[in-house]
Amino acid sequence: MSKNPKLPNLETSLAEINSLIEQMEKGDLSLEQSLTQFERGITLIKHAQKILQSAEQKVRLLTKTNDGDQLAPYENNEE
Repeated sequence: MSKNPKLPNLETSLAEINSLIEQMEKGDLSLEQSLTQFERGITLIKHAQKILQSAEQKVRLLTKTNDGDQLAPYENNEE
């Protein structure tokens, strides 16, 4: 088994992070298992952050206009 298995997409990463947290909060894991789960969680969090940063960059590029104008912020008037 490789040390760095293929990392999942954002949604799967977040679901796995939640699962890891639940398992660790139960307190049924050994110290070694907890450390392994913690390490996997950190890897997934860093991976998710990279995905989100990339998406943010894409959104900024797509919303940028040639003359430097900014889009107006979204206002939800339904509340």
